[in-house]
Amino acid sequence: MEIFQQLIELDDDDPTHDFSYSTATGFFSQAEGTFEEMDKALYEKDLKTLSDKGHFLKGSSAMLGLARVQSSCTKIQHYGDLRDEEAGIALTEDDALRRIGELLVQVKKDFAIGKEWLLNWFKDNGAPVDEE
Repeated sequence: MEIFQQLIELDDDDPTHDFSYSTATGFFSQAEGTFEEMDKALYEKDLKTLSDKGHFLKGSSAMLGLARVQSSCTKIQHYGDLRDEEAGIALTEDDALRRIGELLVQVKKDFAIGKEWLLNWFKDNGAPVDEE
């Protein structure tokens, strides 16, 4: 919430939260497209693309305070580089792909939860939320 609070402060007391709402919804669209690209890259065993897309989503999700998404995307980024940074070990391609596949399932769930929470926050705080 602390990080998200920094974003909504950029609304300059706009009761409709136009800036932060458009930033969040832009991220939602980008993330959903990126997940599709990651699914394709996983199918094609393209670790470089998986690492790059994990890096991209890590930064964007951090800006919105989606810590679980950020954490999973950090791991995807490192696994795509054949590294488990937490354990400090190198990974085989097969192990990295398996781990990324498992994380993709979880990160999509965490993203959906975060998206729902943010849309509810905007709805409850005066933004003209588009119902999906």
